[in-house]
Amino acid sequence: MERVRLESLVPQGWPSPAVTIGNFDGVHLGHQALIESAARWARPAGGRTVVLTLDPHPARLLDPARAPATLTTLGQKAELVGALGVDALVVLPFTTELARRPAEEFARLVLAQALQAKRVVVGEGFRFGHQRGGDVKGLETLGAALGFGVESVAPVLYRGRPISSSRVREELARGEVAEARALLGRRFFIDGRVVEGERRGRTLGFPTANLETLNETVPLRGVYAARCRVPSGDWVPAVVNIGRRPTFGGGAVSLEAHLLDFEGDLYGVDLRTEFAARLREERRFAGAEALVAQIREDVSRARAVMADPPGKGV
Repeated sequence: MERVRLESLVPQGWPSPAVTIGNFDGVHLGHQALIESAARWARPAGGRTVVLTLDPHPARLLDPARAPATLTTLGQKAELVGALGVDALVVLPFTTELARRPAEEFARLVLAQALQAKRVVVGEGFRFGHQRGGDVKGLETLGAALGFGVESVAPVLYRGRPISSSRVREELARGEVAEARALLGRRFFIDGRVVEGERRGRTLGFPTANLETLNETVPLRGVYAARCRVPSGDWVPAVVNIGRRPTFGGGAVSLEAHLLDFEGDLYGVDLRTEFAARLREERRFAGAEALVAQIREDVSRARAVMADPPGKGV
């Protein structure tokens, strides 16, 4: 997949592009429906499926105090859309100048001139241009004048409500990683580098990899059944603790993964952690002996969860 940062509005030269527009944070099932619609048009026409996204999220510039934590980094977003067969990811820098552009200028300069779009696919509630002044109907009118067709896609529903990035964040904030998976169409994951910790897990007989995470969003504090991708590319089941380690006096929130049936030095290694199920809340134990007994139970439950085939929701 080609990845372009659109610093200038020169024509990209792709044949018959079908462009879908959005933030695509998390690349959830609603985003995937947009991409599928664009691809269905582009492939028979011998065209390119193009995803246009803004970076940073517009709220970071327009209303930073209320800007949401992102579900995915830009690199993760590129990986996820690439896996869906997208031909090009176009990253449009969101600047004050762009925010001031009227809807007509955005359609003319970005969609028609730079991307040379022949088809534009958006959600039914799509808004664009200065103060979100443009909508789908306005885009259809502009497209008719500028040479591209417009398709609006209805929201994808789950349990009767539209799937959205905000809804994924809400589920993760409640620790409902299985519900987040239903919205994303995959397990929620985070990437991070293994850093030096206090080595307390090793003294208890359960060594952990302490992760310095790249992702802004992590699930609710607690203990999770998960799996980690190690440098060999293999996936290893794990028990993951997100919390302050209250049994040992607390501290900053950390993410620690105890990899099951794995031996090796992971310091400085990049790990991906996928969350399958929340096993329990974070709590303080009377001492190390009680904590060890609970960890043994956590390991047993995590093995059972991770042994289930993916079709069972984990």
